[in-house]
Amino acid sequence: MCRLVGYLGRESIYLEHLVSKTTHSLTVQSYQPQEMTAGLLNADGFGIGWYAPAQPPFFYKNTLPIWNDINLLHLGRYIKSNCILANIRSATPGQSLDLANCQPFSHRDVIGVHNGYIEDFHRSLYRPLRSLLKDEYYQNISGNTDSEHILALFFQNLIHNSGSMVLALQETLAAVIDLCHKYSVNASLNLIVSDGKQLVASRCASRTPIPSLYWLRSVDSMLIASEPLFEHSDWISLAGNTILAIAPDFSPSFIDL
Repeated sequence: MCRLVGYLGRESIYLEHLVSKTTHSLTVQSYQPQEMTAGLLNADGFGIGWYAPAQPPFFYKNTLPIWNDINLLHLGRYIKSNCILANIRSATPGQSLDLANCQPFSHRDVIGVHNGYIEDFHRSLYRPLRSLLKDEYYQNISGNTDSEHILALFFQNLIHNSGSMVLALQETLAAVIDLCHKYSVNASLNLIVSDGKQLVASRCASRTPIPSLYWLRSVDSMLIASEPLFEHSDWISLAGNTILAIAPDFSPSFIDL
């Protein structure tokens, strides 16, 4: 399991507000998570993606635990954005500690992060999932994680099938769940995806318990996180098997899966 954060706001914020400044920041969640359904730590690397005007997304990744990256403390005080996605990784046993396996993953101007797993991925859905991918997306996979394969299918659905992030995520989740049923394996599929203008997230699994996912809306921003980053009574747990779509005006909509 991993921990995820997504931010979309009218105003840019510094990375440190998600990474290190809050009482239950990603750094704290890396060594003291409170709602993990599997694993104890998130010490197998991390990654951050962010947007700037008229630019493709930027990334910073490391295989170190996030608490050990001295450079991030300085970058966090310097880099700011109005759209940020971040992930701290707890690697599934058997998956290598490698930059190629660090999220976020991206295609063109769209980025995504995943918390969850496909049960016994390399012996269960590895080949069936890859068989759904067109050459362009198959060849762009450089790691060996279930997360990268799930997001590759999402990117393909977005470009070739729908053009809608919500519909593409629905199609992707449905395809993976169908494969899970066909091959009698379990999966949990919490994702956050963005094109820099909107956020779309899912809390989804083939069985309970479903990994946690929360959202917090203010007048001019939206936060989505695996665990609340700070004490606030307005954090809301996203219902299970639901997609949350955040429009550019920060209004939320909910789609049952």
